[in-house]
Amino acid sequence: MAKRNQNKRDDSQFQERVIQIRRVSKVVKGGKKLSFRAIVIVGNDRGEVGAGVGKAGDVIGAVRKGVADAKKDIVEVPLTKTNSIPHRANGVAGGAKVMMRPAAPGSGVIAGGAVRTVLELAGVKNVLAKQLGSQNPLNNARAAIDALDSLRTFKDVAQERDIPLEQIFS
Repeated sequence: MAKRNQNKRDDSQFQERVIQIRRVSKVVKGGKKLSFRAIVIVGNDRGEVGAGVGKAGDVIGAVRKGVADAKKDIVEVPLTKTNSIPHRANGVAGGAKVMMRPAAPGSGVIAGGAVRTVLELAGVKNVLAKQLGSQNPLNNARAAIDALDSLRTFKDVAQERDIPLEQIFS
């Protein structure tokens, strides 16, 4: 019982933003069946973010399913003291490519579209990002999450190489 309450508290920390809602249809025997597709980003402003898609007969149901899908694939983002990313990163999803670079304190989030939403909900405050290739918001959001997932801290690199942290800086 205590674990269930813990999970509910964790879920309430997440903010959710709908990037796109589309009316989609499929052709069935009796004609066209309309439904809605919602692309949703969830994040907690402290380094956790995820993207999801939901489809349902009504918009509210599609958004609810999108939020549930996004919470399944949450990635942890290592943030620096200046709320930036530790190093350059590139991400790819489908035909979309996203390039990210750390920025100086006070720069803000310089990005557009779905990438901006992903970075803001992840808690990144100073970053430069560019969408390349496809303009599809779902693929751009997934590419941004791929780039954030590839980030590593100096501590992680030191552990992988089995060397002390001080040796990396020298």
